[in-house]
Amino acid sequence: MSYDHILLPSGAATTPAEVDAYLTTQQGQPEAEIVAAIAAEVNRRNEELPEEDTFLGSGPVGGAATGSILQISSPYDAIGFVRELLFELATPQNYAIYDPQLTWLMDPAGHVPVSVSHGGAGEFPYLTEPLAQRWVAELAAPNPYLVVSRGEQEYIQTYREEPDYILEYRDGAPDRHFTTRLDDSARVAELIWAWTARDDSTLEDVAWTRLKL
Repeated sequence: MSYDHILLPSGAATTPAEVDAYLTTQQGQPEAEIVAAIAAEVNRRNEELPEEDTFLGSGPVGGAATGSILQISSPYDAIGFVRELLFELATPQNYAIYDPQLTWLMDPAGHVPVSVSHGGAGEFPYLTEPLAQRWVAELAAPNPYLVVSRGEQEYIQTYREEPDYILEYRDGAPDRHFTTRLDDSARVAELIWAWTARDDSTLEDVAWTRLKL
């Protein structure tokens, strides 16, 4: 059983239904140059590895009449590695990554480069406002947390403790470590995005308590 990721141009779709519609429009179209270039690099990286460590589930990718679309299948134990590689290759080319299993569209439009740790899905190299809203709303057991960081001592994180969210952020020194508890996922996501975008005025609207460890 394999796990799929699909690359498509940023802005081509905003919902899973729009992704499916866009995929249909690309069927039978000549492979775009940018897709061929990304596919060639994916294949090269795969071929460099010993056979037991390869990450493509069904041989080389690319070379098909799929227009501006590239689909990559991999074994489940390679999901994290493949996702990291695709972000590395796709983001500079202004390409989005769609995960059809989770129906997540990770579009780099308006992104901020930060380290994101999602308790249920692993690591990501950037955050956008739509991703913040979706990820916070969907946090669920057994690992209902999201951490966004710029470094070891600069981060904002939330943990869902039904029916509330525990939210905290730290900006460097221990005396800049604060926490609050909220029951609105949209508000939590708004604050996480505000911190990510360095929008201090939005953060100041919250009644924070200094956290002492």
